[in-house]
Amino acid sequence: MKMSRSRSIAAVAVVAFLSCCMARLSPAARAGQAGDRSEGLVVYVGTYTGGDSRGIYRCRLDLGTGTLRSLELAAETLNPSFLALHPSGRFLYAVGEIGNFGGGKTGAVSAFRIEPKSGKLTPLNQQPSRGTGPCHLTVDRTGRNVLVANYGSGSVACLPIGDDGRLGDATSFVQHEGSSVNPQRQQGPHAHVVELDAANRFAFVADLGLDKILIYRLNADRGQLTPNDPPSAAVAPGAGPRHFAFHPTGRFAYVINEIDSTVTAFGYDAQRGALEPLETVPTLPEGFTGKSTTAEIVVHPSGRFLYGSNRGHDSLVIFAVDARTGKLRYVGHEPTQGKAPRNFAIDPSGDYLLAANQGTDNVVVFRIDANTGELRPTGHSLEVPKPVCLVMMRPGE
Repeated sequence: MKMSRSRSIAAVAVVAFLSCCMARLSPAARAGQAGDRSEGLVVYVGTYTGGDSRGIYRCRLDLGTGTLRSLELAAETLNPSFLALHPSGRFLYAVGEIGNFGGGKTGAVSAFRIEPKSGKLTPLNQQPSRGTGPCHLTVDRTGRNVLVANYGSGSVACLPIGDDGRLGDATSFVQHEGSSVNPQRQQGPHAHVVELDAANRFAFVADLGLDKILIYRLNADRGQLTPNDPPSAAVAPGAGPRHFAFHPTGRFAYVINEIDSTVTAFGYDAQRGALEPLETVPTLPEGFTGKSTTAEIVVHPSGRFLYGSNRGHDSLVIFAVDARTGKLRYVGHEPTQGKAPRNFAIDPSGDYLLAANQGTDNVVVFRIDANTGELRPTGHSLEVPKPVCLVMMRPGE
């Protein structure tokens, strides 16, 4: 039977997306998916500095037992609240979530070289983020650019990456404009995340202050961002979109809304870079009356489950994903065994979830049930001062 043109394009898009997902893992990490679990993973932890915290920490995750061990300071730097790995596994990038850098009203972006055997970080250079309070960054799939979201001033910038991993001056900058209905949180723009689609053609910036996901076309060769048509997708007024994640098939995308504690599911048109709302569901259990806001959202590598973090309720919400429609079915909640869970991460094999509890200075390890998506505490955790972001890689890359 001859496949229709539309179904053929969709099939090619799915294969391309899965190939890109694998490409973002280093060769050794992909080997880990195939069963080589002997060395475990290096886990880098971004933090808010002050008190006992001095910068970026590193530890090891044992994939056989789920234990975390060997915590060390990897790099001393100011407020490296979010981290991103280069596709080659050779470099790590961090925001400096501050309001003044180099004599200007801007945050910073730092580049580090990763020592292959030890995982130690060697500072390379820093550049202005072109806005205040940078809180998220990502490396494009070609490894040529870092894209950074500035929460404080509500902007996004693109910084080129040299062959040696160093960052150049920003080649593109976009200042968001506007506000939304919450006078305390949405008096102006607050770009909270920047993510890319599988084809590296479109960048998506969730702006908490505007209740929109701004959509840009990316020219990776020139490091340029230009508004897409359509230029954005909206969530409910006062929702406060925070973080954004694609489904592994590339057919769906999800945004977690910080202020009203919900997740909005979208269908994704990869040709147009367009998001079509499907549904919005709560992240908190029915009857909860306390104060809580959301933080992170992650889709399981299998595409079968989606997780989100609740700060206040101090839990991870678990949803099953309908493979045909992309819609979500509530599975349950799991306490994070700490306070104010921020970012969390799933290892490439999909066996473990690590939750960073900023309020109680601990990272807790959960085992993921492959059939139900439910989380089971392993009994393993590690004290880390003010943990915010977690990224993992196989050592020796």
